[in-house]
Amino acid sequence: MPPPNTRRLTTAQALLTFLTHQFTEHHGPRRRLLTATWGIFGHGNVAGLGQALTELGPDRMPFHQGRNEQAMVHAATAYARHSNRLSAHAVTTSIGPGATNLVTGAALATVNRLPVLLLPGDTFATRPADPVLQQLEVPHSGDVTVNDCLRPVSAYFDRVTRPEALIPAALAAMRVLADPAATGSVTLCLPQDVQTEAYDWPQEFFRDRVWRVRAQAPDPHDTFHAAKAVRAARRPLLVAGGGVRHSRAQHDLARFATRTGIPVASTQAGKGSLPYDHPADVGGIGHTGTAAANHLARTADLVIGVGTRWTDFTTASRTLFQNPEVRFVNLNITDFDAHKLSGLALVGDAGAGLRRLGEELRGKTRVEPVDGGTEYVPHYRTDEAYRTECRTAKGGWERHVDAAYAVHDDKAAPTQAQVLGVLDTLVTPDDILINAAGSLPGDLHKLWRTRSHDQYHVEYGYSCMGYEIPAAIGVQLAAPDRPVWALVGDGTYLMNPTEIVTAVQERLPIKVVILDNRGYASIGGLSETVGAERFGTDFRFRAPDGTYTGDPLPLDLAANAASLGMRTLRAETIADLREALQEARASTVPTCVYVRTETGDTVSGPATGAAWWDVPVAETATRPSAVLAREQYDRHVAARRHHL
Repeated sequence: MPPPNTRRLTTAQALLTFLTHQFTEHHGPRRRLLTATWGIFGHGNVAGLGQALTELGPDRMPFHQGRNEQAMVHAATAYARHSNRLSAHAVTTSIGPGATNLVTGAALATVNRLPVLLLPGDTFATRPADPVLQQLEVPHSGDVTVNDCLRPVSAYFDRVTRPEALIPAALAAMRVLADPAATGSVTLCLPQDVQTEAYDWPQEFFRDRVWRVRAQAPDPHDTFHAAKAVRAARRPLLVAGGGVRHSRAQHDLARFATRTGIPVASTQAGKGSLPYDHPADVGGIGHTGTAAANHLARTADLVIGVGTRWTDFTTASRTLFQNPEVRFVNLNITDFDAHKLSGLALVGDAGAGLRRLGEELRGKTRVEPVDGGTEYVPHYRTDEAYRTECRTAKGGWERHVDAAYAVHDDKAAPTQAQVLGVLDTLVTPDDILINAAGSLPGDLHKLWRTRSHDQYHVEYGYSCMGYEIPAAIGVQLAAPDRPVWALVGDGTYLMNPTEIVTAVQERLPIKVVILDNRGYASIGGLSETVGAERFGTDFRFRAPDGTYTGDPLPLDLAANAASLGMRTLRAETIADLREALQEARASTVPTCVYVRTETGDTVSGPATGAAWWDVPVAETATRPSAVLAREQYDRHVAARRHHL
C-alpha cells in the first residue's frame, strides 16, 4: 500500500504534472510558466515523456510536433521572448543526436537570457548493457554522456538519476527559469529507465506554485551618485538594450527621456523601446547603427546603459565612445553587466531603476543619504542647443532612410532596402518582424521604423542562421491574432526550412519573405573588406580553376517552400512585391513571398556613420587586397580603448 498523501506516478508523469502547476506573477494576474511541450521522439524519450504526454492529454499540456531539435528550441525561445519571459515552453528529445542537436538553440536562449526548459533523454542510469544505441563511450569517465555538451550553454543543468532526485531538481529548474537575472536554457537530463520508473510522490509536490518576478530597484546610494553624474554631463546619451523590453519599461523610458531631454539610442535587442517617431529616439547604435546615434555616441561625455550587455557591435569593438571624458552609468538586473566598461553600477530592474533615477533628477530639496546636509536640487534637463542638435541629426538620418526606400522604377527588381521600404508602407503597429542573421539585421537596425515596443524581433545576441522560421512559429503561438513576418535570406533559408511543415500542420499563418541574393552576401561583403575576396561565399558551380566562380546554382527556393506545404507568391519586380506582400498579410494560411534582390548595397558607406567591427585581418599576405585591408585594420585598432 502506498504511503498516505502520495501519488504513484512514473518520473516522466510526475515531472509533467508538476509543470502544469507552476505559475509566474509580475504586475498582473498569474500566468502558466510552462504552457506547452515540443518534442521529437526516439528510444530515449518515447516510452517515458512520450507516454506521459499521452496520459496527461493536450488540455493539460499542449504538445507541438517539431521537425528539427534546434528549431524546436528556437520556437520555444521566441515564444518566451514575446511572452516577456513570464511563460515558456519545454522541449524533449531522445538521447544521442537528438540531444546534441539542442546545443545551438540552448546557447541562443542562454545568451539572450530567455527561458526554455530542455528535457533530453539520457542513457540508462542502471547501465544494464553498455554501450546502448547512440551512447557515447568515454574511456576515462563512466558518467559522461552526450548531454554533457549542454552544460556550458545552460543556465542550470542537472541529471536526474533517481526518481526522488527530481523533486529538488525540478524546483531548482523553476527558480532559474523564473529569475530574470539568471534565466536561460535549463536542462534536466532524464535517463530513459528513470523516466519510466514509478515512485510514490508527495502530494505537496503537485501544489500550485507562484514564482513572483520582482522588479527590484537599485540601491538609493548608487542612484544618488548616478544622478550626480547625469547632472554634470553636457552631452549625455542613453542606450536602451533588451532589458528595457524584458522589464516592460518602455513607458518609464519614454517618461524619463521626455523629462530630461536625454537622447535614446538602441541596441538590436532594445530597438522599439521607443517608437521611431518619439522626439528622443535617435535610432540604432554601434556597428549596425545610424549616423545620428553614432555621432552622439562619439561625442557623449556620459552614457547611460539600460539593460544592455555592451557587446562589441554596440561599442564598435570599443572604438565608438571617443570623448576623452566619457563615463558610463549602467542600469542592469545583473551585477555582471552593470559593472562593464567600469561603469557606475545600478543593479536592478530597468523600469524601477529609471523611475528612481528620474526622481533623483527632479527638482526638490533633499538630504544626501550618506554624507548628510540639505541642498536644493533643480530639475535636470539637457540644454536646448543639444536637443536641437539631436533633432537635426535624427532628421538627417530619416532623409537617408527615405532615399534608401525610394522607388524610381516599379518594374525593376528591388534592392534589399526597397523590400523593407515596401513592407514599411503596409504594416501597422500590430505586425511583428523576425530576423537573425545575414545582412538584414544591419539594414533593419539602421532603417526599420519601429511602430510598437514588440514589433522588432531581431535575434542578434547569437545571430543564429535558421532562427527566423521556427521563431515566427513561436511568436505566432504567443500572439495568434497578429501578423508575423519572418524575413529570411537565401543562405539562412537553406539552413533550416523544415519547420514550415510545422506551421502548415498547426495552421499558423506566418508570412515568410525569402530574399534571394544568391549567396552568403553579408559575409561576402565582409570578406571583401578584410582581403579574403569573397572566397566561398557565392552560390555557384566550380569554375575550371576549382573556385566557386562558375554559373549560379539553379536553386528554386520558392518551389521548395511550396513542396513543404506553404502557399507561395513570386515577385520579380517592385510592383509584384507590393502586391504579393499585401496578399500575404491578408492570408490566413502560411504564406511565402519569394523575391530576388539586387545586391547593390544602399545603406553602407560614410553617409551612414558606420562604426567599426574588429574582424582580424591577415598580418602577412602577398595579395594586394589583404595587404590594403591590414593597413586599414591597423588604423582602426589604434582607436580602440579600454574604459577605466
